[in-house]
Amino acid sequence: MEKILELLENDSTLTAEQIAVMMGKSTKEIETAIETYKKNNVIVANKTVIDWEKTDKEFVTALIELKAIPQRGDGFDKIAERIYQYPEVKSLYLMAGRYDLMVIIEGKTLQEVSSFVSRKLATMECITETATHFVLKKYKSDNVIFGEPQQDLREVMSL
Repeated sequence: MEKILELLENDSTLTAEQIAVMMGKSTKEIETAIETYKKNNVIVANKTVIDWEKTDKEFVTALIELKAIPQRGDGFDKIAERIYQYPEVKSLYLMAGRYDLMVIIEGKTLQEVSSFVSRKLATMECITETATHFVLKKYKSDNVIFGEPQQDLREVMSL
């Protein structure tokens, strides 16, 4: 039944009836599976992916890497809990590598993002280092490719 999750992840608008036809199952079986997934928090949200560059909304997205001191008994969980409470935070990941956490935030301006990092993240006693990267263009997100693919306009030449 993992296929149900894959189908819904790629298109959250699919109905139980459509999935049933695609999988050769009964609608009731699919509805029961989806309800179970929701009840067990396997399905946590239905989301629409929007290409905001095609709208009038102006904002900047930043990826912020954080080095943090893990908390006794809680590791990085309490730190993450403090950080993900901020409405600017769109995503937060624990990572392996040079940095411990990756925070993805949105702000209206570069200055707003900078202020968030310097006043809210960098001042946390458990954060020892930050590295901020601004997104210049989004090519793919949530398995969705943005924009139209560029056509190869080069001419074939032979010698």
